[in-house]
Amino acid sequence: MATPEILVHPDPATLACAAAQDLSDAIAAAQRRHGSASIVVTGGSTGIAVLEQLRGHEDIDWSRIDVFWGDERFLPAGHPDRNDTQADDVLLAHVPLDAARIHRMPTNEGDHYGDPAGAALAHEQHLHRLGNGRLPRFDVHLLGMGPDGHINSLFPHDPALAEQERHVVGVTASPKPPAQRITLTLPAVQHSEEVWLLVAGEGKASAVSSALHGATAEECPAAAATGRLRIAWYLDRGSAGELP
Repeated sequence: MATPEILVHPDPATLACAAAQDLSDAIAAAQRRHGSASIVVTGGSTGIAVLEQLRGHEDIDWSRIDVFWGDERFLPAGHPDRNDTQADDVLLAHVPLDAARIHRMPTNEGDHYGDPAGAALAHEQHLHRLGNGRLPRFDVHLLGMGPDGHINSLFPHDPALAEQERHVVGVTASPKPPAQRITLTLPAVQHSEEVWLLVAGEGKASAVSSALHGATAEECPAAAATGRLRIAWYLDRGSAGELP
């Protein structure tokens, strides 16, 4: 397991700018190695700020990027609370990405209406088709973290944290609204080459400290957010306030 890198920035805006620059560099490096880059993006104020900053990087080759989400609110397409709607607004609608390479999680309508479990299975099957029977390569998986230590839609003491076989599951009783969601599981997160946690605010300092100092995944899901090659915590001074 890689040793976590702790990167502390003065404020959330500086954090977002630094993470966007590093993500631009990581995309270019993945494209050199593999011909294309694959990123898993996140919602939340810090995650969306990073995507907005990324929009200004004109040197990115958008034609060779696949975009995935770590979780999604199970709402109709275009709903303002969906992570993909917010990503569209700040980035995806403004760059020359191939729509076929934007892998959105299913919406709560049509064949999947009212069925987050079925929608999750359909998305998992889509991912496995892309990966020839397994998950596709994820070069960088961006994660936010809540004050309770949750990542994606994996909350403390949720049975989904124990999932070892499935890569995508439905959530029907999220403690944070909306109750219905779709999320990648811990095995999917840990499949990623690199995992970056983007965390800002004093209210998250206790969870940051717990995640980095021995908490279990059941207590603090972020403690299990590990990448195969690299784990990086992008923090501001507030969220780093309880670290040594």
